[in-house]
Amino acid sequence: MDASEEYALQSKLLLEFTNVPSIDSAWVFKSKNEDRSTAMYSISQTNLLANNKRKYVLFSHIMRNDTNPMNFQWSPFPIQMDGVSIVVPSPSGSKLFVVRNGENGSPTKLEIVGQSHVDKEIHVAQSVHGPLYTDEWFHGISWNQEENFIAFIAEESPALKPAFDDNGYKREGYSEKDSNNWKGQGDWEEDWGETYSKKGRPSLFVLDIASVEVRAAKGISRSLSVGQVVWAPASSCGRQKYLVFVGWLEHNGFQNTPRKLGIKYCSNRPCSLYATLCPFEESDVDNAPVSDDKSESALVASNLTPSISSAFFPQFSKDGKLLVFLSANRAVNTGAHNATNSLQKINWPSEWKIDQHLEITDVVSIVMCPQDSGFPGLYCSSMIPDPWLSDQRTLILTSAWRSTEVILSVDVLSGNVTRISPENSVYSWSALAIDGRNVLAVSSSPIDPPQIKYGHQVSSKDQTCTWVWDEVNNPLMTANKKVKALLSYHEFSILKIPVSNPTDDLSDGGRLPFEAIFVSCNDSSQKPTILVLHGGPHSVSVSSYSKTSAFLASLGFNVLIVNYRGTPGFGEEALQSLPGKVGSQDVQDCLTALDYVIKEGLIDASKVAVVGISHGGFLTTHLIGQAPDRFMVAAARNPVCNLSLMLGTTDIPDWCYSVACGTQGRQYASESPSLDDLRLFYQKSPIAHISKVKAPLLMLLGGADLRVPASNGLQYARALRERGGDVRIMMFPEDIHEINIPQSDFESFLNIGVWFKKHLS
Repeated sequence: MDASEEYALQSKLLLEFTNVPSIDSAWVFKSKNEDRSTAMYSISQTNLLANNKRKYVLFSHIMRNDTNPMNFQWSPFPIQMDGVSIVVPSPSGSKLFVVRNGENGSPTKLEIVGQSHVDKEIHVAQSVHGPLYTDEWFHGISWNQEENFIAFIAEESPALKPAFDDNGYKREGYSEKDSNNWKGQGDWEEDWGETYSKKGRPSLFVLDIASVEVRAAKGISRSLSVGQVVWAPASSCGRQKYLVFVGWLEHNGFQNTPRKLGIKYCSNRPCSLYATLCPFEESDVDNAPVSDDKSESALVASNLTPSISSAFFPQFSKDGKLLVFLSANRAVNTGAHNATNSLQKINWPSEWKIDQHLEITDVVSIVMCPQDSGFPGLYCSSMIPDPWLSDQRTLILTSAWRSTEVILSVDVLSGNVTRISPENSVYSWSALAIDGRNVLAVSSSPIDPPQIKYGHQVSSKDQTCTWVWDEVNNPLMTANKKVKALLSYHEFSILKIPVSNPTDDLSDGGRLPFEAIFVSCNDSSQKPTILVLHGGPHSVSVSSYSKTSAFLASLGFNVLIVNYRGTPGFGEEALQSLPGKVGSQDVQDCLTALDYVIKEGLIDASKVAVVGISHGGFLTTHLIGQAPDRFMVAAARNPVCNLSLMLGTTDIPDWCYSVACGTQGRQYASESPSLDDLRLFYQKSPIAHISKVKAPLLMLLGGADLRVPASNGLQYARALRERGGDVRIMMFPEDIHEINIPQSDFESFLNIGVWFKKHLS
């Protein structure tokens, strides 16, 4: 088969996986009839021709009775939401907040949609605020319980730029209508790095629905970037409305200098919970401190968590008596970009005053070394909007548990943590929404697309409760049929890999087995195998459905996905065993996993490829240099190839010190590294082993990547060519670190598939 035929064949196959829709979020609303509720789903599907994502809304009615715990009735068709950035329903489900973010300076459009028509449409000029944040980190859109105010996070209006004309500087400023003047640049504004290019001031605003007026919250320091806003419960006398939000200080640079280090995937940025008065409320000067600026009459935002270095994802219990939140203190204190979380709580007074001190207590502490495959700690990358069961004390969380994702219930009064998704399941589970005492969720595996599940508790004769999960027939299953057929001849398992030759300095947790997810074809020992490596290094590959690994498996490859030590989900000691040992311990773990499946007779040792992104690309290029005879071919997506070059170009220079030097690296981290530092960075980098590389390498680079700029991969690829290496470079000029623009994502994995077929056949 020639190259064009291979491209045509694989592109048709990849389209089948690309067309599968995904559920982004869901909400459940109670009706007056206690046996009935309504679920709303936000669904996205790749649109390759438009190079974006189609967005839909789909509804189902959930009906329950004594004989049947659930019966889903679905709307006949999804409703497409063209041009919509995000939708957020009100608590009762009677209204919908629709956001259409403006681009290139055009106004942002906000809509309040009733059950039959658009009630309000508000066009917000750039002079009020910029686009709303809809990402998973700064994003925060919160209706109050009365449904007459909406708080949200949006980009602060840009600072006025200097203006010039043919006479020089203009005092009056720039006007687009005047062709005889131009806008200057002014001072450079720092942003929050990767995925936040030109976004640097996420700020808090409130919309009064009745008057359609938008006001900025007062009393928040300009040194704070804010996100994840929620409404505090109204006091018993209903006097004033407060907002609670997360604030990140800008002083994140080395030696406490002002700098907005990259925040994407980085939970090690210090943050606190703050409270401030709703801007539509009159400030009570007897109830709170006043700003030092006498012209500012608003309240100064109060830091609710000054005693800890990290607090995020705030949630009030339904009765308003508790404020719970996650903390990444370990990440902040050690410098690891991601680490084990803890869950904290604050008893919220019914008559809280803004200057009142609040005591923080642990609900779930950090697990250093899990015992007997037990609970490894909390590793939560998000929290659903209303995570409480109807008992008002049980919080539902989705967390990594070794190589699976599981659903946990946390009793916030006792601190008891229970795994409520099936105990022995190797599938991954994720909570979507709460329906009273029940949970709406999705479950998937590397060879099974996401399936909707409905969980409910069943009491046994000994008065204990167990969770039962029913499969929900739904319209999305039709889109999954072809994919399930393509993967029907595959199976998967999670392998426990003993640590090879553990060193004396390792902690107990660092000696525990790590894991690998193995997706195998029929006659796997005769088929080529692709070693897949996640980034981070403190990220995790869970046993959920992945379009890309499923596509590679459908081509007839075995897929071995390694969660080397340093991966979250295995306890804090295992995670912290890696910093300072990158390029050695993680490389050895990957080779140990490969040795394991070879020894078990599961794969052909002579037909192995390797692929990874970011730190996974770091490992990919390390492996083909340190073990050149073990890999026939490789592909690296935005790989870290030279730490000494990356230090001066990345949005996270502290990461270079953390992974290369460990915790002690923070003591002497600097924007002007010493020769010894640069020498160490180079020695720990793949480029130090480039002279030994034999495998053909496909290099895929995002031209707009701020995390690992394309210069890193280009230097390595050019150096490989100098030595006669077989290297192919693909550049996606508009893409960022993930290479996730739909057409770029499609083309990159199509070329990975063709590249591997060419060199493994």
